Amino acid sequence: MNAIMTPDELEAALRAIGAARYHDKHPFHGLLHSGHLSRDQVAAWALNRYYYQSRIPLKDAALLARLEDPALRRAWRQRIVDHDGEREGDGGIERWLKLTDSFGFDRDYVMSGRGILPATKFAVEAYVHFVAEKPLLDAIASSLTEMFAPGIITTRVAGMLSHYDFVSKETLAYFDKRLTQAPRDANFALDYVKREARRPDQQQAVLNALTFKCDVLWAQLDALHFAYVEPGLIAPGAWRP
Repeated sequence: MNAIMTPDELEAALRAIGAARYHDKHPFHGLLHSGHLSRDQVAAWALNRYYYQSRIPLKDAALLARLEDPALRRAWRQRIVDHDGEREGDGGIERWLKLTDSFGFDRDYVMSGRGILPATKFAVEAYVHFVAEKPLLDAIASSLTEMFAPGIITTRVAGMLSHYDFVSKETLAYFDKRLTQAPRDANFALDYVKREARRPDQQQAVLNALTFKCDVLWAQLDALHFAYVEPGLIAPGAWRP
């Protein structure tokens, strides 16, 4: 890319990446949302997704430690509060654990990460390292998958409640708050990226960062599909129904 884009052109390019690469297009999500997975397959999704949820505050803390602007720190630290909560028994991670509780998983087992697929771990850890090590602009841009989250959340909750008698509004409560949190966070990050990506190389780095994050999400679903749907080859040490 040689020519500088306007902020609106950069936003359009970012949204085009989401339209092509966001994980709502993955076949596993098609099966999940349309009721074509078994209870055990949905349980495997909930268990593995916990690992991703649990690492979000870690990647945000790594980014927060690098922000020298107090205003940016104040804005970004809310993401950690959203997931960790203000107190014990609060926050998004606790709400996700209530989902894994509903499938009969012991919390110590879930939180230990012992049953997580290796590919899930590799993908998630790659994201944490990306945010910790890349330039701040790239790290912030990698969070922009949140621009596309409300659509998949709405589809997911409606589809799962329609098709599965083993989930409820209570066990899917994690997604309720994300419908407001994700757009707030996405708008903040998008404004930052559009303001700070002033050179062609910076704009390309922003696009690359969002592509990378889409790949991280996609790889996690590849792992789930390979292990628990087709061909059903579960890695040694990972949870077996």
